[in-house]
Amino acid sequence: MACNRICIVIPALNESGTIASIVSSSLQYGSPIVVDDGSSDKTGELAATAGAIVVRHKKNRGYDQALNSGFARADELGCEYIITLDADGQHDPSILSPFINALNDGADVVVGIRDRRQRLAEHIFAWLSLIKWGIHDPLCGMKAYRISVYKELGHFDSRESIGTELAIYAAKNGKKIIQLPVKTRERVDAPRFGRRFSANMRLLRALWNEVVN
Repeated sequence: MACNRICIVIPALNESGTIASIVSSSLQYGSPIVVDDGSSDKTGELAATAGAIVVRHKKNRGYDQALNSGFARADELGCEYIITLDADGQHDPSILSPFINALNDGADVVVGIRDRRQRLAEHIFAWLSLIKWGIHDPLCGMKAYRISVYKELGHFDSRESIGTELAIYAAKNGKKIIQLPVKTRERVDAPRFGRRFSANMRLLRALWNEVVN
């Protein structure tokens, strides 16, 4: 499939140290769309120079809203596949290839399974998700979708699901989901959601929203 039919959505907040290399490494697989979510550094400028399409939020709107903006832009561009990729360097863009192959082989959604998780709430989320929907690691930031799944739901996220709503929707509605191992690299700066109690509570609140909806 031609690269211009694949969009790689990369939400980014103050990721000037990694964003250029992530974009450069992604270009051979598709069209990178970096959503600069109100960064105070040069994330947006560096992404554009490296070759990304940049969507800018004047103020920080959060991870899910950044993904919403990225998916909307990919839809406008007529992409058939959308892959989400973190901007912090934890995901090696070279693993995009098997995700694309899985979509080519008929998957509606491809979900990464990380080799490690950072927080207790992530383990709880993963355990319940596996029981209810058969998804091993719903919080993995690397996922791939056919645009038809996004169009069917009508949005990427509507309830601050931390990137899980569309994949869980697909599972609930009998879409073909393939899950692939993802080796993660050590993040050098602070995690996106922090390490404290409040981060765990945010993850558990997202899980509750998915369970009751």
